[in-house]
Amino acid sequence: MTETPNVDPTNGVPPVPPPPAVPQYGAGPQYGAAAPQYVAGPAAPMSDSDQRLWSTLSHVGGILFGFLAPLVIWLVFKERGRYVEDQSKEALNFQITLAIAYIVSLFLMIIVIGFVTFAIAWICAIVFAIIAAMAANKGEAYRYPVTLRLVK
Repeated sequence: MTETPNVDPTNGVPPVPPPPAVPQYGAGPQYGAAAPQYVAGPAAPMSDSDQRLWSTLSHVGGILFGFLAPLVIWLVFKERGRYVEDQSKEALNFQITLAIAYIVSLFLMIIVIGFVTFAIAWICAIVFAIIAAMAANKGEAYRYPVTLRLVK
């Protein structure tokens, strides 16, 4: 009789391996033990087309979300490309200037002139953001007129 490997000779059934060990509650690293250190490397630089895309989105996002879109894009991508950093900062500065103009217009709505200044600021926001988005899509640096440069 030939014997097959890994078979119990008494009953002819292969042995069952033991179940894997189940970690016990609180069986992690002990208190005071050094935690594993994870260090993030530098972010990879963006391609020119990606920088143009995110720059365009920072200008157009200002129309839809105010200063939040350029702020998020600037914070996330500022170290990955000079062009996207410059254009998102420019869009952020313009949106902050517009927010100030809207607030001033709200106070001026007590007298009728506030409605006019609010409409002018809103129209300027749309027109200049579209012009800036088209320039950013071409890869050109755009500077908004009459903008406070608060973020440097």
